[in-house]
Amino acid sequence: MKVEEYVNRFSELMNNIFEQIKRDVIGQKDVIEETIIAMIAGGNVLLEGVPGVGKTRLVRSLGRVFDLPFSRIQFTPDLMPADVTGTNIIVQDENGNSTFQFQPGPIFSNIILADEINRATPKTQSALLEAMQEHKVTVMGVSRQLDEPFFVLATQNPIEQDGTYPLPEAQLDRFMFKLLVPNPEPEELKAIINMTQKTMDEVAEQACTGEQLLLMRRVANNILVANSVMDYAIKLCSATQPDGKYASNAAKKYLRFGVSPRAGQALISSAKVLALMNGRFNVSYGDINKLAYPVLRHRVKLNFEAISSRITPDEIITMIIDELAGMKENKINDVSDDEDVDKKKKGKFGRNR
Repeated sequence: MKVEEYVNRFSELMNNIFEQIKRDVIGQKDVIEETIIAMIAGGNVLLEGVPGVGKTRLVRSLGRVFDLPFSRIQFTPDLMPADVTGTNIIVQDENGNSTFQFQPGPIFSNIILADEINRATPKTQSALLEAMQEHKVTVMGVSRQLDEPFFVLATQNPIEQDGTYPLPEAQLDRFMFKLLVPNPEPEELKAIINMTQKTMDEVAEQACTGEQLLLMRRVANNILVANSVMDYAIKLCSATQPDGKYASNAAKKYLRFGVSPRAGQALISSAKVLALMNGRFNVSYGDINKLAYPVLRHRVKLNFEAISSRITPDEIITMIIDELAGMKENKINDVSDDEDVDKKKKGKFGRNR
């Protein structure tokens, strides 16, 4: 199959996916798009929003659209790691002999909905770490590989803090995106009410298989990234390090810690998918800037000045992008000035004779 055919097929599948999800989820265009980008890129997603904005419904719809086995884990303070990964149980065979048999937990599925993940204890939250990063689970010293594709889509409520356990930095870093799910607009709320008066069940149908999703991932991996765009993505990540050589003024003022190398990996991988979604064979600066927010917002650590001034991570990311854009513009102007001087020298000394 030619590259053009791959791209056309990619666009066709994406359109079908969006059309089916729209049957279940009203609005939330950016959240839906970025969730699918992360899934195609092979990343996990953390959805943050107040109750009732459709986080769980979106994840359930994705399971139907991709026709993949789906498990929901309701995280509570009394949830144990074995309730997630599974455990060995004693069974008796037909001869009455007792043996240990592994009973898989809900993690052995393709799409995992970790509902209200910040309500579980850190010990239980850590049970997801190996699965999210290495796509395998180790129980009683035995490692078991998870089926591909595998995604963890977690939700958390930012309002209630009593009885919750904030995710540690190590676990946050394993989420490719953190998406903020906003409240619906009045027109969207009206459409939601009218839709749910008919049925509360999801009606989306299959639009893509797991095999097709893996193929889309392989196609996206082949998208080109120019050296200048790659350098820009690296500079953007490096600019978040307040003590680094390339620290931006915003990072020095508002950040305690910057992003890890995983941020750069996530930025490039997801930008390739976004470029292909837009029918392009190469990643642009705009792709990097657009995805900088979901990739970086949960990886930067704010200092006291940012918290006391109520400066959000997204506002700091905007400052960094604007600062890099100003540096790039100044560099272009400097190059133009040098070219003008060079032309004047050539004309004065007759180098083009």
